[in-house]
Amino acid sequence: MDLFQAGPADLRSLRDSAPVHRDERTGLWLVSRYDDVRAVLADPDRFHPDNALTAVTPIPRPVLRVLARAGFSLPPTLANNGTDTHGDLRRLVARFLTPARVAAMEPRIARLTAERLGRLTGGGEVDLHPVLARDLPAIVLMEVMGIDDVDVDALKAWSTASLELFWGDVTVERQYELAKPTAAFHQWLTSRIKAADPAGDDLFGALRAAGVPIRDAAGLCYFLLIAGQETTTQLLSAAFHAVLGHGDLWSRLDEPGMAAACVEEVLRRDAPVNTWRRIAAEPVTLSGVDVPAGAPLLLMLAGSGSDPEVFPEPERFCPARSNARKHLAFGYGRHFCLGAGLARLEAEVVLRETARRFPGLRLASAEPPPMLGLLSFRAPLSVNVLLGDAGGPGVTSLAPGIALRDLEHAGRSATMPRL
Repeated sequence: MDLFQAGPADLRSLRDSAPVHRDERTGLWLVSRYDDVRAVLADPDRFHPDNALTAVTPIPRPVLRVLARAGFSLPPTLANNGTDTHGDLRRLVARFLTPARVAAMEPRIARLTAERLGRLTGGGEVDLHPVLARDLPAIVLMEVMGIDDVDVDALKAWSTASLELFWGDVTVERQYELAKPTAAFHQWLTSRIKAADPAGDDLFGALRAAGVPIRDAAGLCYFLLIAGQETTTQLLSAAFHAVLGHGDLWSRLDEPGMAAACVEEVLRRDAPVNTWRRIAAEPVTLSGVDVPAGAPLLLMLAGSGSDPEVFPEPERFCPARSNARKHLAFGYGRHFCLGAGLARLEAEVVLRETARRFPGLRLASAEPPPMLGLLSFRAPLSVNVLLGDAGGPGVTSLAPGIALRDLEHAGRSATMPRL
């Protein structure tokens, strides 16, 4: 099994036959059943997050020197922090992602979506990845964090290079290429944080006001400003493919709760963050398998979302699934994703506004799209669609059908086909 291209059949096989299994190539212990994954995430004393941001493909010393010359480092801050400093840093960032602050972004997200859709003409074929999914989440994240004067093209280039360097199956030559933009991003962050006004109302200023060392502040922002928008880009692409590929759901996205419910099913079945790592701090037993102390664990988040012990008929896309939000796409426990609310809102608004503008939109091909194939990130790299006729702002096309509350009992209907 190729961990960088694991599909539903691979995850099902692991869950059924080897729920806790050591991968010989990587040395990672794969944990695929929902209850085991959740238990690991819920127990930071026995399962440490120290390896969460460690490069999957070891970085050789010459490449490390390229990063070191730029002052690059990733000290324990958020995702990789199991120390007592985690709580204070998390609370500092959470101030920028309160439910009220996130909710206040809804009109802005809708405007950004409308602006981009307004540049399109009805009837032709277009890739919604560069039109909507690529840049919009970066713009939204920078605004909610109070950060201005950001070159979005540069940010995306830095981000995609960083993801590939740390989570890709890459050659040494490719690591050299990726190290340069990775180092450039870290240098940009360091200079911006050093220049930040501690009295300002932005993230950089808040870090200075709190006395967070520059090295720690840059490390925190490095991963936060990558994960906070790249994973939402991935979610948007996955959501378009999922909804457009299932019956008449596209025409029903304006029904109350439908867009949000579809987003939850995408997160359950096609989580952009499909794996995450932990280290066993002591000998443990998971699903009857003894795991030694120090073992690196790979939690199969995508596999856990299709566990039939938790989600009946897990391969069926059912927006009215009563326990859909029980998925682990945003993690669980102390390290639950701070940006979960913002990601959910962005995906819901973008889906709904796009369906209003282009009610006849459909996938241009039934062929599967090219996929991002990183150890912990998997999503479509393109969303090629036929626009159909533009409906205009506020125009909604609703197809007749059963109500959202009834879909859970609809079985394998035309509305909710089995995959």
